[in-house]
Amino acid sequence: MIRRLTPYLLVVLTLAGGLAALSIRPATAETRRSADYVVVVGIPGLRWDDVTEQGTPNLWRLAERGSIGSLSVRSALKPTCPVDGWLTLGAGNYAGWRRSTAVTDGCPPLSVDVQRPDGIGAFLPDLDRQAVAYNESLTWGAVPGALPQSVRCTSAIGPGAAVAAARPYGRVDNYEPELPANPGQLLSRCILSMVDLGTVSGDDPAVRATAAARADATLARVLAARPDRSLVLVAGLADTDQSSRLHVAIADGPGWEGGWLTSPSTGRDGYVQLVDLAPTALLALNRPRPERLFVGQPATSVPGRPEKLPDAVTFPADADREAGAQRSVATWFFGILAVVQLVLAVAVVPLLRRARRHAGDDHEPVRKPISDTVEVLLVAAALAIPAALVADLVPWWRGGQPGWLFAAVMAFVLAVGTTVVRFAPAFRHTLGPLAMVVTVAAVVVGVDLMTGARLQLNGVAGYSVLEDNRYAGVGTVGLGVFVTGVLLGAGALAQRFARSWRPLVVVLIGGLGIFLVGSPYLGADPIGAVALTAGVCIATALSTGGWLTLGRLAGASVAGVAVTAVFAWIETRRPEAERGSLGRFVSALGDGTGGTTLQRTSKASFDALANSPLTLLALVGAALLWLVLLRHWGGLRRAYGLYPAIRAGAVGIGVAVLLGGVLGGTGLELAGAAAAVAVPMAALTALRVLNHASDFTRPTAPETTPEATPDAEPEVAKGVGAA
Repeated sequence: MIRRLTPYLLVVLTLAGGLAALSIRPATAETRRSADYVVVVGIPGLRWDDVTEQGTPNLWRLAERGSIGSLSVRSALKPTCPVDGWLTLGAGNYAGWRRSTAVTDGCPPLSVDVQRPDGIGAFLPDLDRQAVAYNESLTWGAVPGALPQSVRCTSAIGPGAAVAAARPYGRVDNYEPELPANPGQLLSRCILSMVDLGTVSGDDPAVRATAAARADATLARVLAARPDRSLVLVAGLADTDQSSRLHVAIADGPGWEGGWLTSPSTGRDGYVQLVDLAPTALLALNRPRPERLFVGQPATSVPGRPEKLPDAVTFPADADREAGAQRSVATWFFGILAVVQLVLAVAVVPLLRRARRHAGDDHEPVRKPISDTVEVLLVAAALAIPAALVADLVPWWRGGQPGWLFAAVMAFVLAVGTTVVRFAPAFRHTLGPLAMVVTVAAVVVGVDLMTGARLQLNGVAGYSVLEDNRYAGVGTVGLGVFVTGVLLGAGALAQRFARSWRPLVVVLIGGLGIFLVGSPYLGADPIGAVALTAGVCIATALSTGGWLTLGRLAGASVAGVAVTAVFAWIETRRPEAERGSLGRFVSALGDGTGGTTLQRTSKASFDALANSPLTLLALVGAALLWLVLLRHWGGLRRAYGLYPAIRAGAVGIGVAVLLGGVLGGTGLELAGAAAAVAVPMAALTALRVLNHASDFTRPTAPETTPEATPDAEPEVAKGVGAA
């Protein structure tokens, strides 16, 4: 019993110890009041390309003094039109204004009924019907007006600012439709002021430059009248059409000099979310945040920005271009990859059936040029996603035709990778291609995580900051590729060891993988770490061969639950702003809001299932496995019998991706990314096993072969293992 439990104890000790060591961060400094006033200036549509030293001198000087970043303007609706952006600002949560018609081109002009019954404040009669009641039906639990409700007094200038400054029942404390000639008195009347400087929209550079210059001129009057010890937040807080972009974020005030903006909600320097602005304002004013209403985290300023502003501005402007190009290119890439893998799946069927007949009779085998070509194509298909990650080392998004440039770079990288694998000495071994491909996949993602996950950030095979799902660490596609590389790589390596040592090999490699995925400094994905833990436990139990018995399943389950419990306990003990998705979910269960979290996760899973091209990859892979490779003639069963550690890794992948998809709300995206690497390698391995099956079923010299004896079986098994 002790010997059987040893692998699972090693899993628990290795993973729990490693994750505990990395999950506990140094204590953060005590929050202190940094401003007496906060002025939020909204310019919907403003991008860093619109900010120039000559065209917008006031914005330029403000950015030189303060901290800057790229603002992601996600709201409850797509696209985030100006009214949605202002409403999200005031809610501190993903909110949206009810729409009578869908936005098919540009966003409609902001048109809100603002009444002034007393000439001092204002009243928005449509707020309850168009915003408050509507957001109650959404899954985010946003309450419009949560930010102004958290302070005693709020001033608003302009209709957009009135939407953000209105309390939940529609009242705005102080309101002016336009900036007064002398705005100093109005800006100092309340500790929180909001100013609407108009919208910058369109694709014509001249039109955008004119709108930006007009907003900049008005900003000069705001800055001249700002109260002493005030924090000014300038935000391009909305999109203006269907093309989502990154926008301007500037913070100027005491403690915000010359740095990058960041927040715990993004975990990456230079990036903040629209929902972070409300908690940032309250933090600066030393006001408590409303419980369970805000989803963002207070932004902070961190060093590391280039001293010269022209050099610093190139980073957020370049990120905006990359994020804009990534979305369309990624859709085409995964769509084409799914079609290619479907064609390969159809093409490999007759080769498998012919190889099966060759194993049992005198039919002519598949011609070597054909089998070699199919093997090379399968290797290339499996390396496509790792090649797409490496292709992001080249700034393809800066060209005039970013899609074609990415295709050229990616084709070159893929050709080099496939050639290296094809002509490597290990390629002639049965498991050689599989071992090399999955190792490359794991190394590419692992090295990227250890260097800041820069290849996945806005990458074609990574994640887009425009979706607000992730800004740092490992993404869904990267996690699927990494899980496949770790588990199949561990299986391929374990197969080279004696049976008794295989569990230890799987544990060590799997533990390193979970270390990289679960660390808040590296992969920053506790849900992915939990899923990979389950896969490692199952692979450990099956690595010595045999079936998944009740005892093995119980041992693997206990180990997985133990690590998950330890990880959840560590997450809940961290500060609220630093908790990962697992810690936030556990906390939500404790305070009774877990139902909303589950509802959001279910909706996200359904959206991913219906809209992601990775779903097609998952379905193609599942169909090839179930209808072809796992049939009696498909060859994969024979491969699993010869290489039980490979079978263990494959079963572990299935458990990990299904569990990760359910818990992470990604549908079949995780399974699709894993299938893109694992299924072509499974087909190639099955082909090789069938093509060599006759080497062990037909004796080479029948006339001299002795009668079969019990002692002959180990020799046959030895020959099969050497294949």
